[in-house]
Amino acid sequence: MSSCFHCGLPAVEGFDARIDGQVQPFCCAGCQAIAIAITEGGLGQFYQYRQTANAKADATDIDDLEVYDLAQVQSDFVRVEDGRSIASLLIEGISCAACVWLIEKHLTQLKGVKKVSVNAASHHANIEFDPALVPVSQIFKSLKTIGFSAKAHSEHESEQYWAERQKSALIRLGLAGIGMMQAGMVSVALHAGSLQGITEDMQSLLRWASLILATPVLMYCALPFYRATLRALKTRHLVMDVPVALALSLAYLASAYATFSGHGEVYFDSIAMFTFFLLLGRYLEQRIRFKNFISIGALQKALPITCKVSDGARKLTALKTIPTRMLKVGDCVWVPAGEVFPCDAVVVEGHTSADESLLTGESNPVEKNVGQSVVAGSHNIDSGIWVEATACGSDTALAKIEALSLSAESSRPKRLAIADRVAGYFVACVLIVAAAVAGVWLWLDSSKALWVTLSVLVVTCPCALSLAAPTALTAALNYLRSKGLLATSAEALDTLNSVTDIVFDKTGTLTEGILEVADVKWVERCEAVNSKAQLLSFIGSLQRASNHPIAEAFASFDDPALVVERPKAVTGAGVEGIIDGKRYRFGRAKYCLPDATVEYPGPGLWLLLVCQNTPVAWVLLRDRLRDEANEAVQLLAASQKCIHILSGDREDNVAPLAQTLSITATASGQSPEQKLAYVRSLQQAGRCVLMVGDGINDVPVLGSADVSVAMGKASRLAKSRADVVLLAEDLRLLSTLLSTSRRVDVVIRQNLTWALCYNLCALPAAAAGFVPPWAAAIGMSASSLVVLINALRLQR
Repeated sequence: MSSCFHCGLPAVEGFDARIDGQVQPFCCAGCQAIAIAITEGGLGQFYQYRQTANAKADATDIDDLEVYDLAQVQSDFVRVEDGRSIASLLIEGISCAACVWLIEKHLTQLKGVKKVSVNAASHHANIEFDPALVPVSQIFKSLKTIGFSAKAHSEHESEQYWAERQKSALIRLGLAGIGMMQAGMVSVALHAGSLQGITEDMQSLLRWASLILATPVLMYCALPFYRATLRALKTRHLVMDVPVALALSLAYLASAYATFSGHGEVYFDSIAMFTFFLLLGRYLEQRIRFKNFISIGALQKALPITCKVSDGARKLTALKTIPTRMLKVGDCVWVPAGEVFPCDAVVVEGHTSADESLLTGESNPVEKNVGQSVVAGSHNIDSGIWVEATACGSDTALAKIEALSLSAESSRPKRLAIADRVAGYFVACVLIVAAAVAGVWLWLDSSKALWVTLSVLVVTCPCALSLAAPTALTAALNYLRSKGLLATSAEALDTLNSVTDIVFDKTGTLTEGILEVADVKWVERCEAVNSKAQLLSFIGSLQRASNHPIAEAFASFDDPALVVERPKAVTGAGVEGIIDGKRYRFGRAKYCLPDATVEYPGPGLWLLLVCQNTPVAWVLLRDRLRDEANEAVQLLAASQKCIHILSGDREDNVAPLAQTLSITATASGQSPEQKLAYVRSLQQAGRCVLMVGDGINDVPVLGSADVSVAMGKASRLAKSRADVVLLAEDLRLLSTLLSTSRRVDVVIRQNLTWALCYNLCALPAAAAGFVPPWAAAIGMSASSLVVLINALRLQR
């Protein structure tokens, strides 16, 4: 009977279609329609490169998917970042890289879909789209037409999905363990009977018992190895499961023949033992691989299910309890002591301290007073306070961390691809050597040829080789996040080992970035601005157009009654606007008076206010050096890195700071373009640059540097361009980042060396007939476990 071209189930007469010039059978109209949709969409290559049959078409009415167009439903899985709508989906039915290719190619053909990124390991997809051109339901429907079922990616759905996978793996492992023990007991009786004398009938009975016990282990427990092998053979790409499946098949067929014929050796106990130990290694590997994914989901678990809000009056008697997901920006929320903050907010009444270790890794409580910010997921420690929500749901800092963590998991460093390629060549060599060993032993002693060949196939399985890099990188990402370092790209850990130069921005990076007005020097008072209060209110109103740290120094002076027409902020220069018909500029002297030579009143950060090209007053701002900056720079310098300061501030402000920190390489008065040119000049000289910044003016240089680090309170755009986000705001963690990168490199080298040495030592021993199949299975699994345990050291 022919099988369905799409899903592999038995085909039904009458459901045929011409695919790529050939008539193909199908089991139902659903699979037939999906295959036609795929090929007519120009994606027929999918069927050439897929590694396993697809799931049977779901007959669910796709019109039901229109519920995903409701705003209330989308709030759970669609987020808006910088004007971009991004849907986060969990796609079921992905079995290989070909499925990922098909999904990405198919969805990008939809008008309005701008970018599709699918993680083959987690089955998580980020889809950037224009809701005005394509509704969300159309994305779901489009996936269903090619045979994939999608769900809104949420904590519950993801947890349930991975729980099912873990449950399936554990069931296979348990059944293999039972089969191994029972087959081993029968094997002991067989071997003991051979030594003490056993009747042929009893021997035959025990062999049949072994066959019955080993068959479920092979047919069910070992099924993942056979599926992977079939996918590999279809794509003509050798993977580690090929020798495993070959060894199991040869051992089972030879043992079955011996059982039926009554002559020869049986290896059913070795089959069960090998399957169990291999599944054990795979299960532990899966637990480690998904630990990071599960821990990411645990971030959102930190949020309370409900919260208490007031209808306007801050009275405990007027509180009502609502689901946290229904919170809106501007809501007034009461957070009792000991509870978790449900959203990003600002304190409007009361004072307390908060534990923000979930986000920053810093366990010391942080004081929170009126006007200060609190973050979702942190714990209120001392007393109940009133807060006003500033960001909810997917807009919170917690949600952004989750998104960045998922992005890091989706990245694939080069060394992983190299290890996979090496493993593929290694498998080919193993198969060639196994064939040669079989030929030699058939000539020397045919009775030993089979079990020696099996031992060679089993003992040299390159599982440890393929696990060497990914397990180490996953463990390192977990460790860094626990310390308050959020790596948004695993590739960065590779590059960090080559860093020669570390370039710091000054304001908000080496300094705290909290500027305060320290002094005012008048140049010429004007009618509109003739007092310090008026001066600061004008500057505060002009700063509405800017989100630079300097703007925050004047935020409290902003006068809502002042109307600023045509406001404009020039990155790294200043702000301007028209107030009462007169044009005002505030910022660097070169920006305010480009054609004049201006003498600064003295050292420090002096900024100028100009009215109609006439200087009005100088304002001095002061910023405090971070407490840990000196120690951090010393740690980095001790690791033989060249330290630079690259700042838009004036030389007489940068020089004292550089002298305090013993930094000789400085560049001041730099525009964003000049900062970019500075870093590129270092790169052209063969240097590898790590850039640390926080502002919008640092975005170009962060994107250009070999590795970039953004401070935890950096602008959203700066974080999006950074490879690592310093959540803990502690510059000393840069040394931790570099040392962890070195440790990752060492561990990966150790793992690769161990894997290669083990295989090179075990192969001759197995080929010489010194290693029985059961010992080969233990040795191969032990080799993988050594790699896993060594990688886990990175989490300490």
